[in-house]
Amino acid sequence: MPESLRAVLRFISKKIGWHRVGFVLSLTIIIVAVVVLYRMLHDLNWGDLVKALKDTEPHDVMLAGLFVAAGYFTLTFYDLFAVRTIGRNDVSYATAALAGFTSYSVGHNVGASVFTGGAVRYRIYSAYGVSAVEVAKICFIAGLTFWLGNATVLGLGIFYAPEAATAINQLPEWFNRTLAGITLVVLVAYVVWVWMAPRTMGRSNWKVTLPGGPLTLLQIVIGIIDLGFCALAMYMLLPDEPHISFITLAVIFVSATLLGFASHSPGGLGVFDAAMLVALWQFDKEELLAGLLLFRLLYYITPFTLALFILGGREIMKGIFTAKVPPLGNIAADVLVSDGKAARAGEKSHPRKKGASKPHDSH
Repeated sequence: MPESLRAVLRFISKKIGWHRVGFVLSLTIIIVAVVVLYRMLHDLNWGDLVKALKDTEPHDVMLAGLFVAAGYFTLTFYDLFAVRTIGRNDVSYATAALAGFTSYSVGHNVGASVFTGGAVRYRIYSAYGVSAVEVAKICFIAGLTFWLGNATVLGLGIFYAPEAATAINQLPEWFNRTLAGITLVVLVAYVVWVWMAPRTMGRSNWKVTLPGGPLTLLQIVIGIIDLGFCALAMYMLLPDEPHISFITLAVIFVSATLLGFASHSPGGLGVFDAAMLVALWQFDKEELLAGLLLFRLLYYITPFTLALFILGGREIMKGIFTAKVPPLGNIAADVLVSDGKAARAGEKSHPRKKGASKPHDSH
């Protein structure tokens, strides 16, 4: 890395702070999205929008709903894969599925999914003896699966159809294809790296062993299937004319989703929609917006409502049967206890010398 670049990174880290950079980036994305939405929708014909909603084929809505359900079903394997990766084979698929579905449903809608999804996961997994440190590891592995899938879909998709990315970022097609090629090279290098020998990240109790080569390929497949189902749901809700290929739509859809994720706005609200409207400019505005509203109903609102009912019902049942589900306030204590194990082990290996003072008994 060039020394000048290192100096810039050190300056940002010490003088500005990466959290401020992230906040400014998120705020910038949201402001740009609001401006774009206003310019594109200020003259919206509400009558045509209602007509477009009514004219949507029930068959297409039903298929889109099935693809959304299939996508959320695939999401449950993010958690199952992560749970097995950290060695918790005692946690059942049903538990991993419950944690995966509810955490993603809440995280997708509330925003700041790293924290909201993590809190939901802890609430569920802690009832089965999974510590806060282990939940953090599960979140990390599940997030890794998500990003590997996104990188693969975008890398392959943009390399094949760079004009789809150009529709969003307005960069030359050759530049987008070059970025896609670099992304694919990095992915291959990562797979080779974890295939050659066991790789770990973190230290002490926070150490995570990364999935090996074959398991990393499985991660990528899980991520591709999930994104494929989601893109198919959106594809079913697009207007019939003009026709665009599924790959083009998939690249635009995943790119818009990631922009919404980067903004940290609840459900990518406004940001995802603005990106889709800009990239799919060739469609009738009211008809495209009708499809986006239906997708938001199917992919965001319905799963979120279902997750709230499931979580609320679970809390009520746990209260009735007095199950020991630790409150969220115990997370910090859980982490401290986990980190304190090493210290206690050290005390045992270094016994107190004779004559050392002992604490006085207060009784």
